[in-house]
Amino acid sequence: AMPRLPCAVAERGSSAIAPPATRRWPARAPAVHNAPMPVTPPRARKLALSLENSSEAPHFDRTAFRTPRKIFATLANSGVDLNFMFDADLQEFYCEQAPHAISPCAGGWGRMGATCCELKQIDEATFFSALKAAHARANAPKPRRAKRK
Repeated sequence: AMPRLPCAVAERGSSAIAPPATRRWPARAPAVHNAPMPVTPPRARKLALSLENSSEAPHFDRTAFRTPRKIFATLANSGVDLNFMFDADLQEFYCEQAPHAISPCAGGWGRMGATCCELKQIDEATFFSALKAAHARANAPKPRRAKRK
């Protein structure tokens, strides 16, 4: 009788094929870190301009992306960062979602909702979500005031 091997080896006459007991499998390749790619300035521009009613215009030392009513983001000419124009709730939400990449701008602008995003630190999905939120806020119709009697 044939000695039993720990692996499933076929009996004589069986059509099943098993690897030889002495075969060594190659070492597993190291896992590749699948970190999301950062957003490049041209990609940020393309995403901003893909939104409804958005346009681009110079704004001091930055490029502004705006709806007909309001600016929703500004991109530094150096391409290092992009500022979102949020309200306090959106600013808090996105700062919690990506604290390594998104933070309030310094000074009064930050207290009013301006939020700085480091493009090299943020993944595209989070960036585009924040961009759409800022755009929706800027693209919303202006609230109507109640008529005074």
